[in-house]
Parts: sequence; structure tokens; C-alpha cells
Amino acid sequence: ERTDFGRKRGATYNGIMYLCIRFFVNNLINNMMKIAVPTKDERVDDHFGHCDHYTIFTIEDNKIVNRETMESPQGCGCKSGIAADLQKMGVVMMLAGNMGEGAKNKLNAHNIDVIRGCSGNVDELVESYLEGKIVDSGLGCSEHECGDHHNHEGIKLFHKD
Repeated sequence: ERTDFGRKRGATYNGIMYLCIRFFVNNLINNMMKIAVPTKDERVDDHFGHCDHYTIFTIEDNKIVNRETMESPQGCGCKSGIAADLQKMGVVMMLAGNMGEGAKNKLNAHNIDVIRGCSGNVDELVESYLEGKIVDSGLGCSEHECGDHHNHEGIKLFHKD
């Protein structure tokens, strides 16, 4: 049985519902949102904190109306000022390959929701997100190494069925 917004279904269900509601409320109020994607060579970079740059998509009426890039600061994502910079730009969603809990918490503290487990071409990813086909993998880095990061092979784009 479900009570009070799916409480018995668990944290993952509640998290997905929260993201869906936030997306639709934001869309209803503003009809605009910004999405950031850690990028390298037009693809989702495996690790948000060490990406080449961020691709920032402006969405209006559920369509991409602008695409810009922002250079990635040097150093680890959770220790850089990237979360504040993205918030100032109006970013409310990060679609990422993988990231540590510290970085995810830092982004969340700046009112930026995070969906992890993304991969592939950044344009196709954002289109899939706008179609409601992307869900958070729930996987994060279990270690934190600011030098040579561990391998993130096997991270796949998670589509809703």
C-alpha cells in the first residue's frame, strides 16, 4: 500500500517523484529551465568533477532554445565553486555520468537536482530527459580520489520503461 506520497515505496521512488514534480512545477511557473551536462567531445564526461567543460541547455516550453558551454574549473568538483556558478546561471538540473556524494550534496545545496548514470551524446541525452525517459541510477562514487579517479566503465544511460 502507498501512503503519503509513496512513502512505503522507498527512497528511490520518492526521489524520482520529487524530481518529476520539481521539473513540472518549474516548467509551469517559468516555462523555462537550464540543464547542465559535464561534457567532453559532445558526450557526457564520465566524471562531473573533472570534465572538459559543461554544456548548458536552456529549455522553454519543453524544447531546447539555447546551448552554451562553460569551462570547467580546475580541481575536484565538490571543492570548486562550480555549484554556485551554475546556480547563478540559473541551472536547476545536472545530468551526469557519475559523481561522488560530496559533489551531489554540494549541487543539491545550491538547488540543483542531479541525475546520475547518464552517458552518450549530450543533445540526445537532454532530448530523452525532456521526453521523461531518464531516471537516476542511484549510483555514486564510493571513493573520493582527487587525483587519478577510479574507473567508471559500465555506467549506462538509465531509461524509464
